[in-house]
Amino acid sequence: MDDLYKIILYSAFSGITVFIGGLLSKYFGSNPDNTNRRKEINHFITAFGGGILMGAVALVLIPRGMEDLDLTVLLLAFIAGALIVFLIDRKLERSGSTLSQLLAMLLDFIPEAIALGAIFATNPKTGILLAVFIGLQNLPESFNSYQDLIKSGMKSKKALTILFVLSFSGVLGALLGYEFLTNLPEITAFLMVFAGGGILYLIFQDIAPNVKLKRAWIPALGANLGFLIGMIGEKLIQ
Repeated sequence: MDDLYKIILYSAFSGITVFIGGLLSKYFGSNPDNTNRRKEINHFITAFGGGILMGAVALVLIPRGMEDLDLTVLLLAFIAGALIVFLIDRKLERSGSTLSQLLAMLLDFIPEAIALGAIFATNPKTGILLAVFIGLQNLPESFNSYQDLIKSGMKSKKALTILFVLSFSGVLGALLGYEFLTNLPEITAFLMVFAGGGILYLIFQDIAPNVKLKRAWIPALGANLGFLIGMIGEKLIQ
């Protein structure tokens, strides 16, 4: 029972940053001031979120999957993730929606939360560090997700409400992982590789193209910083 309380506590920490990132975006990212400096900051944050997502794919999601899946299942999970997200992205584009950042955040957050719950039962130290890593990832991702929601025509209050509700999805995912997947590493690995395939598609289809800003070089460095955070988190988890 003690482990259960810890899982709820740490997964709640990793999830509340989804709402915090939305609040920061509301007050610091939605100002109508269109100066070059503000544009650079917003593009830097987008690149930073993309770098963290790339770090999650390259250092967490895919490596964990390769440890527990044979080649055929590994390929199936990765291709399925990419194709399904491709179809969802096409549908969103046809509807005029711009929710790629939100979709990428959920693809990253929920599988890692499930993995957090599954891992915590056997290795609490790794679980705690993974919770910190997930929480750091969620900040820039939710910052950009809020912007996506506003661009899609949603009111600020509703966008923040959605992010607040989603912040608790990590607790639910962690509890499900703890309850059902502790002794099923193959299923956890499949979910992580599936998410990795979808995230990789979104990075190069929707996120990376939005980083480019004419006559500005700083924003692209955000991707390096984001990936560096991923490296630090992975090194601490090891």
